[in-house]
Amino acid sequence: MKLISTSLLIVLLFANAVGQVAAGSQRAPRAAVEGIVTKDPGAEPVKKALIELIAEDQTTAGDYTAVSGTDGVFRIEGVLPGRYRLFAERTGYLEFEKHHPRSEGRVLTLAEGQELKGIQIRLQAAAVVRGRVTDEDGDPLPNAQVSVMRQTFSGGHNRFEQVGSERANDLGEYRIASLPAGNYYVSVSPPPDVKNLIDGAGAAAPMRESNGGQAKGGNSKPALSYQTTYYPGTTDRSQAAAIQLHAGDEFPVNFSLTPGPTLSICGSVVNLPPRSTAVIMLQSRDFNLVLNGADMHKDGSFEIRDVAPGAYTILASIENSPIPMMARQSLQVAGSSVEGLRLSPQPGGSIRGHLRFEGKGITGHFDAAQIFLALQSADGDDSTLGSFGMGEGFSPVARVATDGSFEWKNVPPGTFYLQFLDGSGTSGWYLKSAMAGGRDVNESGLVMDGGALLLDVLVSSNGGAVDGLAADEKGQPVANAVVVAVPEPKLRSREDRFFKTVADQSGRFTLRGITPGAYTLFAWESVDGESYLDPDFLKNYLGQGTAVPLAEGERKTVQLKVIPDAADALTSTDQP
Repeated sequence: MKLISTSLLIVLLFANAVGQVAAGSQRAPRAAVEGIVTKDPGAEPVKKALIELIAEDQTTAGDYTAVSGTDGVFRIEGVLPGRYRLFAERTGYLEFEKHHPRSEGRVLTLAEGQELKGIQIRLQAAAVVRGRVTDEDGDPLPNAQVSVMRQTFSGGHNRFEQVGSERANDLGEYRIASLPAGNYYVSVSPPPDVKNLIDGAGAAAPMRESNGGQAKGGNSKPALSYQTTYYPGTTDRSQAAAIQLHAGDEFPVNFSLTPGPTLSICGSVVNLPPRSTAVIMLQSRDFNLVLNGADMHKDGSFEIRDVAPGAYTILASIENSPIPMMARQSLQVAGSSVEGLRLSPQPGGSIRGHLRFEGKGITGHFDAAQIFLALQSADGDDSTLGSFGMGEGFSPVARVATDGSFEWKNVPPGTFYLQFLDGSGTSGWYLKSAMAGGRDVNESGLVMDGGALLLDVLVSSNGGAVDGLAADEKGQPVANAVVVAVPEPKLRSREDRFFKTVADQSGRFTLRGITPGAYTLFAWESVDGESYLDPDFLKNYLGQGTAVPLAEGERKTVQLKVIPDAADALTSTDQP
């Protein structure tokens, strides 16, 4: 009887839930989205394109998909009201808008019962870079790594961002597909084992003294090796030439690698605990990649060979030490090898504390499991923090426990800014203060040189907000305009002080959780990546933004004049 009663109860609860959903559906009719996918140039319909509607706020809405029919038409029904990103995917094609790839999708705001029709999605054939990698004799170099890159601005520096990569096959051939139209750089790195083949052929690098001095036996012959080479055939990255890809291009790029003198970094690790060793790594600041490594000799010396000119961070991580220790130093390699470098590892510090919330609507508006704090390096060299840290226990991101506590262990020496991250997608919060030793270090940063730091962090729901309309010079709404709140000049090295959103199909936008301060709001028809973080980029648009000072809890409404084709305008200013 008890089992039957329980089953009946489950059935009744389920029926009640279904009834509530049905009743809710009647009270709040769902929306629908309809459109067509076509090829460009022309207007040929594209069938079997995957259409994805992704909710920006996953706590109040879901995700939806559809596939275009033979006529290119798609329809998505039963959509909950909310703000979404719409994406279209088809093998060999990429979505674009006015000659710019639409990598972030288009923004749609849907109301209850709304029927949004007439969406036109245009797909262009993706570009391809293909070619062959050979040695000086014309023989293939299997497993050579070919990379297609574009220039971006990140962490206060211009960097190369890899957008595609492929290893050459046994014939030395490679093919990198699915590239949007644009300007790119192409490089090839020799396979890891090729240097041993060169050494075996008599071009071996000379043995060096353990202190990194001259080669033994007075042999001054420089080491030879294949080196990373950039199109059109230079090992000097500053001489690399960009290639321009158009939709559907099959651009041939062939490389012929020739052994040549290489640069090296020689030095020693000091301040070592007894019976400990060090692992030395070299990380490119231009590529955010770990490129070279070396083991420390018994006397503390090391040598990193085959180093190309560029900006690096060199790291020495101590192993077999009771206390985690690391040395981390910036390094610029030019036209000659680096000798006599000294690395002095220091113990990592610890940061722990408690996160508090203030303001209205604290409960029920965020998922506690999605709350994080992050350390951002003040020198912009965040790449070395995550990929090569202080050993076990360090990550730049710390999860906040349900009681508000958090902790970082083995934090390397340096100055760090604190960031608040709400992974639930509902963030209207901002980091108001971070108290350490009775002083607010939110603006100045946390200075770590070992030891322990206790933090009291306050996050407020009373941040500033800006909403409004992005319009053209005639006052007409501009869909999918990129809107950015740029902080005052002294804070423009802080990526967390920039606030970005995209206008919806009606040109409407909203920015929430803005740290109080003075901002200039810009609206661009399109922006390449995060170019707005680059001061040189912003110089092109002085006087075209709207000044918006925001006090705590203040909300303002503005109409922004959209700057047309930001990427094209920037390119034109760079022409001689």
